[in-house]
Amino acid sequence: MRFIHIADMHLDSPFTVLSQKEEMGELRRLEQRKVFSKIIEYIKKEEIEYLIISGDLYEHEYIRESTIDYINNLFKTIPTTKIFISPGNHDPLLKNSYYNNYNWNDNVYIFNSQIQKYEFEEADIYGYGFEDFYCRDSKIEEIKIEDKNKINILVSHGSLNASNTLEMQYNPINENKIKKVGFDYIALGHIHKQMIKENIVYPGSTISFGFDELGEHGMLDVDLSKKTLNINFIKLDDKEFVEEEMDISTINSEEELIEKILEIKIDENKLYKIKLIGNKNIEINKNKILKIINKKNILKIKDCTQINFDIEKIIQENNLKSYFIKELNKLKQENNYTDEEINQAMEIGLNMLKN
Repeated sequence: MRFIHIADMHLDSPFTVLSQKEEMGELRRLEQRKVFSKIIEYIKKEEIEYLIISGDLYEHEYIRESTIDYINNLFKTIPTTKIFISPGNHDPLLKNSYYNNYNWNDNVYIFNSQIQKYEFEEADIYGYGFEDFYCRDSKIEEIKIEDKNKINILVSHGSLNASNTLEMQYNPINENKIKKVGFDYIALGHIHKQMIKENIVYPGSTISFGFDELGEHGMLDVDLSKKTLNINFIKLDDKEFVEEEMDISTINSEEELIEKILEIKIDENKLYKIKLIGNKNIEINKNKILKIINKKNILKIKDCTQINFDIEKIIQENNLKSYFIKELNKLKQENNYTDEEINQAMEIGLNMLKN
């Protein structure tokens, strides 16, 4: 059997990072719709019989009925394609959700928190959907497959091998336990980066949402039998978040730094974070620099430079500067300040104490 596997579209997302730039958030939301349309056109062209959506199709807090209409109208254009949706932590099947209060097309199957199974000639498709923003035990690891001669697929949203308290709140799934159940394909969502562990598959988000999601994003075209699994990645997102490093060790003025940033060759299909590295000879005001350069594709500047002081040597000294550094390090440990915040405070303080 052949199917498309997507997850984490987050339609109507506010795009907080992009919204700092004029109209960028709205443009990104339009690109989301364009990507969704591409998926449906691909399904039409390839005559694909199944579409699996593993959660977070939309943002419950921000979704508009007009967007739901847009989604469902596209579903109507592929009436012979069976569409399976497992609501996730961003689009749970709440009493007031559109999953519960909207007249979806007949080809749409929405899973709830009672594990369901849909039977077809070639496959049985099991699924679980969030009915709240959190899920600590879906019991999908306890599923008993009824017909092991057929292709068996699990559709869900969750955290594979969750290792911290936060991720344990989003349907924690033990890899070894879920493998023992015997599914031929486990279609998951929640992680925005593509991850394939044998037959346990995260397609990643269809588009990138920020600089923690570098690389290409899209959907998976899956061809599955009882003996074979072939997965073809299809790129959908025309934009790509990239990180550019810039060594500023030889730069001695803010004007010189701005000139160097302006010399960067910009690809219009890429969104940039400029990561400043090396030894710092000047004070850096990131917001001011971003405003001056005023390039729509440069969204962020990150200061990862080292301050121009021999910190190890200063710590060994018995004076106000060494005491200041030790106190800052204590603050970092006790209050979870970032390296960037501590370095900035250290730079300002040591410059004041220089004389």
